[in-house]
Amino acid sequence: MDGVNPLYIQVHARDNVGIVVNPEGLEAGAVFPSGLILRERTPQSHKVALAAIEAGEPVVRYGEVIGRASRAIAPGSWVREDSIDLPVAPALNELPLATAVPAPPEPLEGYTFDGFRNADGSVGTRNILGIGTTVQCVAPTVEYAARRIREELLPRFPNVDDVVAITHTYGCGVAIDAPGAVVPVQTLKHISLHANTGGAPLVVSLGCEKLQPARLLPGLALQRVGAAALPVLSSDPYVVKLQDEDFRGFQQIVAAILRAAERRLEELNRRRRVPCPASELNVGLQCGGSDAFSGVTCNPAVGYAADLLVRAGATVMFSEVTEVRDAVHLLTPRAVNEDVGRALIREMRWYDEYLARGSADRSANPTPGNKRGGLSNVVEKALGSVAKAGTTALRHVATHGEKVSVKGLVFAATPASDFICGTQQLASMNLHVFTTGEGSPYGLALVPVIKVSSRTALAERWPDLIDIDAGTVATGRETIADVGWRMFHLMLDVASGRKRTWTEQWGLHNALAPFNPGPVT
Repeated sequence: MDGVNPLYIQVHARDNVGIVVNPEGLEAGAVFPSGLILRERTPQSHKVALAAIEAGEPVVRYGEVIGRASRAIAPGSWVREDSIDLPVAPALNELPLATAVPAPPEPLEGYTFDGFRNADGSVGTRNILGIGTTVQCVAPTVEYAARRIREELLPRFPNVDDVVAITHTYGCGVAIDAPGAVVPVQTLKHISLHANTGGAPLVVSLGCEKLQPARLLPGLALQRVGAAALPVLSSDPYVVKLQDEDFRGFQQIVAAILRAAERRLEELNRRRRVPCPASELNVGLQCGGSDAFSGVTCNPAVGYAADLLVRAGATVMFSEVTEVRDAVHLLTPRAVNEDVGRALIREMRWYDEYLARGSADRSANPTPGNKRGGLSNVVEKALGSVAKAGTTALRHVATHGEKVSVKGLVFAATPASDFICGTQQLASMNLHVFTTGEGSPYGLALVPVIKVSSRTALAERWPDLIDIDAGTVATGRETIADVGWRMFHLMLDVASGRKRTWTEQWGLHNALAPFNPGPVT
């Protein structure tokens, strides 16, 4: 053990487990500064018993019970996943509502970013030609057209950042009138009108699909683009229908898309960044590939930055129902009123029932990677996940598919799947923050994604994928506040276009995955 300084992190005074800090893990016989002697080799981020835990006694982390010992655990032992029994989830009909509402925080004034103001009042952080689609059948055609636009047209419009094919797997072969269909349809509508595309979409339709353009964008005047001349310059959505009888072959279809794109590019190229208050940010928070450090370093730092954003008047969304469910008892007291608390319970109950219909439950989360990173069960994962929500009052709960416009801290109901959660949040956000412990090259095409690592080892291994290393909190080089402020300033720089995230630089964009709780026919 020469040259090794054995360290563990105990989050709360009540905790009877800590996590190993040392990057290479520790060998049996390691002696911690507290005098505790490690009984067996334990990997980094995994739990070690700080005291004797008898069979059936609670295992405590974050000051909360994450399970009960399935067998006696001696001090200094590695507390493995199979030594902890999953506890029951908090009973939804017994939760306190708005009993500990945080006082309004001190306003944070004078912080701005340079954004794109839109006619509908929204503000973009990027200037993108978005090509919306109504059905997956048209995706290859749209992606081909997008490549042509990028190569042939985009160089003529220097103020436009990119062209993005907004493709997805929805639109046909679904029960479009089922109650659950409102979720993907509304989500795709909001993405088609995204602030970063100027809110004036170009849409490509097949023609025979269930999700017709008029259903995707109800109440808007749709301007048909045929095989003839350029479409009239208009803020109304342009629609190219592949099955239009005017078209003779693939090349005519692509030519029509390029003509409509040229018109949109003319509009977008006139947009200019202007100073906007930080209150115009709508930031989505998400974690993926989490580990046992996530709830100690990156997620609390994001929570600190979230508090700064709320103080600045912005909107902050956290999500992922199954990664909130076991910590919901910590959130309902923070609801600004009882109605908001009941709305949070409503979303938890809906998802409990949704999982039950699929013969699943919350134990399906976490992933093998989460467990490799030291997370034993979904309770431990949820307690670390909700740290992203900071400390301010919960002001609103948005159901699946709802566009969020309320200022302050918002819970936006989504599944925990990275891609589905990102798609759902994309309907509302103009900036994304993604925390990871095990590592993920996840990205989105329509908004910048700031990647935050829980461990310095990951940031050093992926220096050209991680934007912020929060592992410095674990080693004491920085405080949570230090990283939170650093993140807040980076958000303003990225939103302004002064800095680009690594996912933007490499063009790493995951496909959209709208949540469809309805039947497929």
